[in-house]
Amino acid sequence: MFVRSLLAMSLSYLMLNTAFAASNAEQPLTPKKVASAATIQDPINPLALDTKAASEVMGDEHTASNVVSTAASDVSSTTAASEVQISQQEQKNLNQVTKTVKTIDQGSEKTAAPTKNNAARNAWTLDNLNNIQWYADIAKGQFPVYARAQVMLNNNHASPGAIDGSSGKNTLKALASFQQMQGLPTTGELDQATWNALVATQNKPAFIEYTLTEADLKGPYAKSIPSDYALQAKMPGLYYTRVTEMLGEKFHMDEAFLKQLNPKATFNKVGEKIIVTNIRNNLPEDIHLIVAHKGAKQLYLFNDRNQMIGSFPATIGSTDTPSPTGTYKVVGATKNPYYSYSPSNFVQGKNLKPLMLPPGPNGPVGNVWIGLSKRSFGIHGTPNPSLISKTASHGCIRLTNWDANDLASKVKAGVTVKFLE
Repeated sequence: MFVRSLLAMSLSYLMLNTAFAASNAEQPLTPKKVASAATIQDPINPLALDTKAASEVMGDEHTASNVVSTAASDVSSTTAASEVQISQQEQKNLNQVTKTVKTIDQGSEKTAAPTKNNAARNAWTLDNLNNIQWYADIAKGQFPVYARAQVMLNNNHASPGAIDGSSGKNTLKALASFQQMQGLPTTGELDQATWNALVATQNKPAFIEYTLTEADLKGPYAKSIPSDYALQAKMPGLYYTRVTEMLGEKFHMDEAFLKQLNPKATFNKVGEKIIVTNIRNNLPEDIHLIVAHKGAKQLYLFNDRNQMIGSFPATIGSTDTPSPTGTYKVVGATKNPYYSYSPSNFVQGKNLKPLMLPPGPNGPVGNVWIGLSKRSFGIHGTPNPSLISKTASHGCIRLTNWDANDLASKVKAGVTVKFLE
């Protein structure tokens, strides 16, 4: 999300004598006591904060563990990063997959209803979800075969976004990425060869039975999240608002699909059993290059052997607030960041003064921020996972919270991020 004010670990950082990491490109801002919120021109980049000092200021034993990595510099130029070039193999992979993605985007999302002749095949039971097999002439729409395929795609690092059992464009793009990674024809279709390759990589059921715990119900939860940033700033945290929302993100599922699979569940009883996905949360370690492809609305990951190793559906900028062009570097990542709103960037509602919003999964940038070497730009989460790649952002790269957290846990400072049209 394009926020010149970026994020801030806490408003208290601006009031206390906090230590900062050194910068090769510019000196960190010197913290001063702020007499008026209007004097804040460009709040401090949380990634430039010394981790120990930040932990002491927050007085929170979990703060240090929430900072995935910190950067030694925060530069606004692309001098060093621009020297990195996409290899011929990487470009070939990108050309193949994005050609297919373009065709997918130009296609229709018309769906077909299940037929009575295939009632058993279309049953949304745990047994069928785990044992459904590929069949010819799979129609577009919501079917168990797509649900199992989505989980397998997710577990192969080709994220379909929110798992909903449907053949939506994010699912077809994930199929194209998986095919590219496996050396299969890049069609974006769930053909038998692709299905066989997906099944061959699985050693566990796609769906499992999960038992609700006391912690699941305890939260914390917010009664609601107001749209007005001024009201959000007064809240203790921008928490989940209901158990099904939390569970949807925990299991990478569309909330409505979670309820559809569990029509009799109340989601308010400890010990209640529900059907959920059996997903992974671990990317490969050797992320060498990240390509933010605006046209494809995808984030592609490559290793140091020029091989595509992952993809995520992404919202990348908008016409009014476009994402940057060129090549940059990852400078670090922060989980559960505070969000500093500045009307000099964009005006939200009637808010004409800077505001500090508390952390939480329903914050404007979700619950994780991966900073880039272009100041105030980054890769982050979202409070609306089912809208990823379908809406606009304020210039940054927006992923589902789970994909953003997955990436933040493995990406290292210095990794190249290249924006392509």
